[in-house]
Amino acid sequence: SSLSSISSIESDCCYIFFFFSSRRRHTRCREVSWARRCVQETGINAEYMGLIQMATGTSAIIFLDHKGKVIIKRDYRGDVSQNITERFQKKVLEVEEQFLTPVFTDAGLSYVWVKHNNIYIVAVSKGNPNVLMVLYFLQKLVEVLADYFGGLEDESIRDNFVVTYELLDEMMDNGYPQITEHKVLQEYIKTESHKLSKSDKVSDAQVPIAASNAVGWRPEGIKYGKNEIFLDVIEKLNLLASSNGTVLSCEILGTVKMNSLLSGMPELKLGLNDKNLFELTGRTSKGKLVEMEDIKFHQCVRLAKFEQDRTISFIPPDGKFELMSYRLNTVVKPLFWVECTLDSYTHSKIEYTVRAKSQYKARSYANNVDIVIPVAPDANSPYFKTNIGTVKYTPDQEAMVWSIKSFAGQKEYTMKAKFGFPSVADEKRDKFKKVPIQIKFEIPYFTVSGIQVRYLKIVEKSGYHALPWVRYITQNGLYQIRMFQSSLIIAFLTLSLIHISEPTRPLYISYAVFCLKKKKKCNNNHFLCWKQKINL
Repeated sequence: SSLSSISSIESDCCYIFFFFSSRRRHTRCREVSWARRCVQETGINAEYMGLIQMATGTSAIIFLDHKGKVIIKRDYRGDVSQNITERFQKKVLEVEEQFLTPVFTDAGLSYVWVKHNNIYIVAVSKGNPNVLMVLYFLQKLVEVLADYFGGLEDESIRDNFVVTYELLDEMMDNGYPQITEHKVLQEYIKTESHKLSKSDKVSDAQVPIAASNAVGWRPEGIKYGKNEIFLDVIEKLNLLASSNGTVLSCEILGTVKMNSLLSGMPELKLGLNDKNLFELTGRTSKGKLVEMEDIKFHQCVRLAKFEQDRTISFIPPDGKFELMSYRLNTVVKPLFWVECTLDSYTHSKIEYTVRAKSQYKARSYANNVDIVIPVAPDANSPYFKTNIGTVKYTPDQEAMVWSIKSFAGQKEYTMKAKFGFPSVADEKRDKFKKVPIQIKFEIPYFTVSGIQVRYLKIVEKSGYHALPWVRYITQNGLYQIRMFQSSLIIAFLTLSLIHISEPTRPLYISYAVFCLKKKKKCNNNHFLCWKQKINL
C-alpha cells in the first residue's frame, strides 16, 4: 500500500517498525533510507526525523573471555577501529567492580555489555544507540545461545563458532535486531551438524514463515493431537516484620507463565479480576479485586488493546513462555509467624525455643518449609528437639534450619535447640541477634493477593476444542522476621515518659532532655503509641 495513506504520526511509527521486523531472509535494505522515504511521503516533521537519525544501530558484537581475549567478533557496519577491545579492557577488566557500569562511552563510541559465566558480550556503536534495545538484545542473544549449546561458556562458543556466526547474522542485520525467538531460528539453523543441511542450502533455502510474518514468535503449521494450554499464576511474597508483629514492608511480585500446546494460529483472551478493568467498564464484583502495578507483557500481547479496554488478547508462542509480570504494594497478614525466645544465654551455652505458626486457611498446605534461624558464630555441640520435621545446624550459614515437608494451615509447632560455647568467647558472638529469621515455602492452589483467572478464551479458525488448565502457586521471596528488638525500643517498653524539654536552639543540631521513670507494667500498645510520637 502507498505510504501516503498513513495519516497520523503514531501509525507512521508503527509502519516503520513493522517494516523493519518483517524483512525476508537474504533481502537486505537500509533502514535509515526507508525511514527517510517514510518521512518524505507521510510528512513527519523534522523533529521525528532527528530521532530516527539519532538512534544508530550496533556496529559490532564481540565475545571476550575472562582475560579480555577475543573469542568471536561480528562487525556489521565496518565503522569502528580494531583497538576497541583494548579500550574495553581498560574501562572494564582493569577497573574495580564497584566502579563498573554496563554502559559507557569512549572516543565517540558507545559500549554496552553483559557478563554471562566466564564471557563478556559487548555491543559497540558509533553515535547514540537505543541502550535499552541493545541490552534486551544481548539478553535474548544469551538465551538463544544457551538454548542451542545447552549452556553458554567460552568453550561452547569455540566449539560452535560456525553456528554462532549464523545466529549473529540472522538475529541482527546492519546493526538492528531481527529474529530473537529461538524456536523460529531452529527451523533453519541446525546444531547437530554445525552447519545448514544439504536441503537448506542458501540457493534453495526456504524462509520460515514466522521470519517474515507479523507474528514472528510463532510459526505456522503447528499441529497437536490434543490441544491444551497450561497457565501458572506464581506469586512471590517479600515481607519484613518486626519481632512484635508489625509489618514493616510488604510487596508481592507475580508472574503468569504459560505452556501452549495448541495447533494452528489461535487467538487467546485472558480475563483477570483486575480492579482497573471493573472501574473502566463500570461493573461491580462480589469477589476481591486486585490493582496491579508495573505490568510487563510478552511481545505477543496487543498493548493497544490492553490500554484501550484492559483486555489481554494475544497469539501465544508455541511451548513455554512468560506472558506477563506484575507487582502489588499492599500490606498482607504474614502467612507464617515465627517467635524465637532465648531461655538461657550464658557464657557457656544458649537455649532457644522457637514457635512457628501458619496463618493461612486451614484447607491449604505449604510444602518444603525451611525456617532459617541465626546462631552465634562460635556455637557448637548442637542439640534439637521438635514435634515435627527435622533440624540441622549449618555452620557455614551460622544458622540452624528447621525443615517441615508439609505445613498445614492454622497450625502451630514448637522446636527447642541448645548450643554450647567455647571458653574463649568470639568478639562477634552477639551479632546473630541483629540477623532476621528467614522463611522459605511454597503454597500450591493459593495466591496471597487474591488474583484469579476469570476466563481464558481460545478461538482458532478450524474450530477445535481446547482444554485450559490453571494453577496457582505462592512462594517466598525475601521473607524475614526480626528476632529481637533494639535496646532503645526495650528501654521504652520498660520506662514511661514524663517530660521532654524544649530544644536548645532551632538549628540543624539541637538537644532535648527526656525524663523517664520505670513502669510497673509494660504493654505493646503503649510502646507503639510512643513510637509514633517520637518517630523512631
